Amino acid sequence: MQYFILGKKNQITLISAILIIIGFFAHFSLSNAFVFNVSLIIASILGGAPIAIQAYQALKVKVVSIDVLVTIAVIGAVIIQNYEESAIVTFLFLFGTYLEQRTLNKTRSAIKRLTEMAPDSALKQMQNGEFASVDVDDVDEGDVLLVKTGGKIPVDGTVMTGEGHINEASITGESVPVGKTKGSKVFAGTILENGTIQIQADRVGEDTTFGRIIELVEEAQDSKSAAERFIDRFSKYYTPAVLVLGIIVWLFTSDIELAITVLVLGCPGALVIGVPVSNVSGIGNGARNGVLLKGSEVISDFSKVDTIFFDKTGTLTVGNPEVAEIEFYGTEKKEALSYLASVERESDHPLAKAVLNHIGETPLFTVDQTEVEKGGGITARVNGHHVVVGNESLMEKENVHLTKKIKDDIKNFEQNGNSLVLTAVDGELKVLMGIRDQVRSGVKQDLQQLKRLGVKNLVVLSGDNQGTVDIVARELELTEAHGNMLPEQKSAYIVKVQTEGKIVAFVGDGVNDSPSLALADTGIAMGSGTDVAIETSDVVLMNSDFSRLPHALGLTKSTARNMKQNIVIAVGVVLILLASLLFSEWMNMSIGMLVHEASILVVILNGMRLLSYRLKSS
Repeated sequence: MQYFILGKKNQITLISAILIIIGFFAHFSLSNAFVFNVSLIIASILGGAPIAIQAYQALKVKVVSIDVLVTIAVIGAVIIQNYEESAIVTFLFLFGTYLEQRTLNKTRSAIKRLTEMAPDSALKQMQNGEFASVDVDDVDEGDVLLVKTGGKIPVDGTVMTGEGHINEASITGESVPVGKTKGSKVFAGTILENGTIQIQADRVGEDTTFGRIIELVEEAQDSKSAAERFIDRFSKYYTPAVLVLGIIVWLFTSDIELAITVLVLGCPGALVIGVPVSNVSGIGNGARNGVLLKGSEVISDFSKVDTIFFDKTGTLTVGNPEVAEIEFYGTEKKEALSYLASVERESDHPLAKAVLNHIGETPLFTVDQTEVEKGGGITARVNGHHVVVGNESLMEKENVHLTKKIKDDIKNFEQNGNSLVLTAVDGELKVLMGIRDQVRSGVKQDLQQLKRLGVKNLVVLSGDNQGTVDIVARELELTEAHGNMLPEQKSAYIVKVQTEGKIVAFVGDGVNDSPSLALADTGIAMGSGTDVAIETSDVVLMNSDFSRLPHALGLTKSTARNMKQNIVIAVGVVLILLASLLFSEWMNMSIGMLVHEASILVVILNGMRLLSYRLKSS
């Protein structure tokens, strides 16, 4: 029966709410005291049942939880016929538990999503030399595997033959696919966007980089699940104290009604209500302003953060490479761009899309005699001209003359973190393009606001090369910048900083960020990121609006202060009521209950102030 009742807590919460509404409707609209009392009595009994069971289970393991005091106080309230108090307190207590459990269940589903993303089959070379599809668990180290365009890399391995571009966003978080040739390392869970390759398996199963990501998320979530709520820690001392006080009053006065009154006035009604009201108001404000906060523990942890780590791509930067710089040589700019667009239209290289987007509408020509130079670019015949599109090495191979100015421009472009696309027509360089991911608009100002809110360290952790990461860090005035980092290295660095006593938040958007999001004291996901990143995180910035991050931090700080204020108000009022009841002549049940209800109203109004919170602009 106990398990049945506990399993129906959500339904009981709903029924209790309906009964409370019916009761108050009957009282205020129909002046029907019978329906009013019966509805609230039934609501009290229904709502009190699961709380009483939890109190009993806690006492069995010698824990005097807040459930114990709420149960006794509800019984006492019913005995002295204060049915409103008993019904409302049980409903709010159950509703808070429902919100808590719902968030916990959503977070746990991240592990399932990660597992579903892992590759489950592979094309393995058999003894007869043919390739056959096998379960990924049947792949051993040293096996030769075939991966075709659009296929997932099933294991960590080394390219033996073939070439192509692999989207490694699930591992490094970087948006630009990486070119792979013989000898290149590849990772499980990444996707071959074009080409066909054969790889030799180096690490399989749980030993792969993707497998370790799953393991890290599991470990991090387990470590967080043991966190205790403040109210439970407080009740460890508060609950027994009130119970003992009630017993002492009964023993010394033999006045059972006075003892019950002590328990009723000692019931933390404002405490039970005040913290959830602050919590719900803060979460409601966040939701209206594009910030999803997953519970009161998140609010408490985030409000104390002094160090924030950022993934680069999709977080500090837009996540889509664009032409950032361009230089023209000669006078035929339009013709050169037309020739470049004609060639890039034939290419499946990841940078070609950025080039075409930048050029836009332009006349196109038929492309003949196309030759792809491995690791260099493309040569072709366009409108009767010999056109070369690629990197500096290809230009030198094709005997394209590069002046000192051009070489200086190339050096400057590279120092600015660009990937280069050079275009030569008939042996003369015409266009130099620098392509890179762009820093999000307004991010620098948002980071300054974070500093003003008390964040001491702003650090970027990225899978991109160190030079590009350093450029972003300098532009945004970050405290530190670390590049060439795999997910496990990011996680290890976060743990290292945590052991130094810092309170850490991590902001990211990819599957590769999931371990870091889970390990950080507060994980913050961009709303356009993967489902796994969003569900593993504690805070979600909806629509990937980075400007919401300072609002989120300011809101959690205000909410945490508001919760403390409500706790002080609730406990202070209880102490004053009990002291007045025991040591004065004027305090009685009516006055006590009036003050008690007033304190509940005060903490509700105080909590609701958060609904209008706005971050002050400096």
